[in-house]
Amino acid sequence: MRKVITATCLASCLGIVAVWTAGAAYANDELIKMQQNPKDWVMPTGNYANHRYSQLKQINADNVGKLQVAWTFSTGVLRGHEGGPLVIGDMMYLHTPFPNVVYAMNLKDENKIVWKYEPKQDPNVIPVMCCDTVNRGVSYADGKIFLYQADTTLVALDAKDGKVVWSVKNGDPGKGETGTSAPMIVKDKVYVGISGGEFGVRGSLTAYNIKDGKQAWRGYSMGPDSDTLMDPVKTTHLGKPVGKDSGINTWQGDQWKIGGGTTWGWYAYDPELNLIYYGSGNPSTWNPKQRPGDNRWSMAIWARDPDTGMAKWVYQMTPHDEWDYDGVNEMILADQNIGGTNRKTLVHFDRNGFAYTLDRTNGELLVAEKYDPKVNWATKVDMDKNSPTYGRPLVVKQYSTDQQGEDVNVKGICPAALGTKDQQPAAFSPETGLFYVPTNHVCMDYEPFRVRYTAGQPYVGATLSMYPPPGESHMGNFIAWDAKTGKIVWSDKEQFSVWSGALATAGGVVFYGTLEGYLKAVDAKTGKELYKFKNPSGIIGNVTTYEQGGKQYIAILSGVGGWAGIGLAAGLTDPTAGLGAVGGYAGLRNYTALGGSLTVFALPN
Repeated sequence: MRKVITATCLASCLGIVAVWTAGAAYANDELIKMQQNPKDWVMPTGNYANHRYSQLKQINADNVGKLQVAWTFSTGVLRGHEGGPLVIGDMMYLHTPFPNVVYAMNLKDENKIVWKYEPKQDPNVIPVMCCDTVNRGVSYADGKIFLYQADTTLVALDAKDGKVVWSVKNGDPGKGETGTSAPMIVKDKVYVGISGGEFGVRGSLTAYNIKDGKQAWRGYSMGPDSDTLMDPVKTTHLGKPVGKDSGINTWQGDQWKIGGGTTWGWYAYDPELNLIYYGSGNPSTWNPKQRPGDNRWSMAIWARDPDTGMAKWVYQMTPHDEWDYDGVNEMILADQNIGGTNRKTLVHFDRNGFAYTLDRTNGELLVAEKYDPKVNWATKVDMDKNSPTYGRPLVVKQYSTDQQGEDVNVKGICPAALGTKDQQPAAFSPETGLFYVPTNHVCMDYEPFRVRYTAGQPYVGATLSMYPPPGESHMGNFIAWDAKTGKIVWSDKEQFSVWSGALATAGGVVFYGTLEGYLKAVDAKTGKELYKFKNPSGIIGNVTTYEQGGKQYIAILSGVGGWAGIGLAAGLTDPTAGLGAVGGYAGLRNYTALGGSLTVFALPN
């Protein structure tokens, strides 16, 4: 939401000046103002638009090569460290994977630990966490730090002393429901999704009151209109009303009750339109033969009213998913000129390998192109509005796990189930107009098989193996993308998937981390590598920047894990374990080991 030239772009880019004074003094009024201060990092993705962009430019393309380690901090926890810290004034708030410790540190006083919150959670939650014991960060509002624990407890902590103000349970780990996402704050509510699609968990987004933790509403990914909070006439899909009970009528029988579509990614908010945006994940089970139909509304982009939860529009990217291409990746809001017309756009890099640009006011599909040329499961997304398959990917029979059938090992599908990009968030620079995207360059073999549902037990129904595209050895790229035209501007190869969230800055530099453990800085215009430093462990965290005492800092969590690093994190060796990732990333153990550290960089004095 920010322009590079001025901190007031939040208003000028999205036209939201009026909301500052309209109505009651909500938490987002405070956050809208706070996120304009580039010295702080007040939200997990930097701002409501998920730009992951900073106006700080003390560190720039000319001097970034001189970066040095300023200080480090051990989290005391192993396993995968996703997300990144918040910085508010002189305080840094840092989280860890399970058991989800939160540290509050005074940056002005030698990074002293002011308070530490360590929840007591049942370790039995660990086996039902699909792809490592990760957590994507805390959120701030109204003098509180909000943490969404692995056991689905949403807790509000006093930002001054770490004491629990209130807590509420959002799900039941006994049924496979877990919490991994960072909460989202809008107005007087805090929003959380749910994880557990591999356990038949039915996805939902739930709003709780900031003051007392009372549930305000819950919108499910599938079910009757009363569950999905959809209006059969007013809620639209590609410009047309969704119709009555659209969350049931593309399912067979009661399969929708264990239909997946979980909501463990990132959330965006447009204050002018008063809409919150997010994605829903894979339908359950992974065996498509067991759930005929489009399986709505899994694999969808949602636009909901944050006050009531009512859905304004929805767009399903991968109907009847056959490959586990969750649609949970971040929605990035940016105003762009598309074909000569200024549009309020939403840009989404989906696991299925297509990058989508939509009009966020109404869900109109504007651009849908492959952001890795190796994507082969579909030829294209049909963009002909007069076609009966408008908006749908045109599936190639050879790579259809449904058409090939149960107990058939379908080979050479690109991308693999972890997608051309997973949740690791991209960045957007208003200066260049480009999106900077951490990607996976991985293909798979996929064999579906019949599975029975038992609450709290894995409900997958497929065996996978993963590997680089044929004839290639690298498994990742870091790319610059033009969302107006749907084209790659430049691409940097990486040996392994890029599983780190990117950061773009006004200094003309883009930062990201690698699974081997390198923090890298590249030129925003050309992709030329300008700096790299090997951290104590592999990086799956998101790069953060802040200013303290007149000096700009770059911060990154290291701690290998996540889906790509699950073999190391959980000590797995079977190549098909970790939903196929263990074999594909076996080489990681030659470059890094478990850890849990925050490393902070700055220019020399």
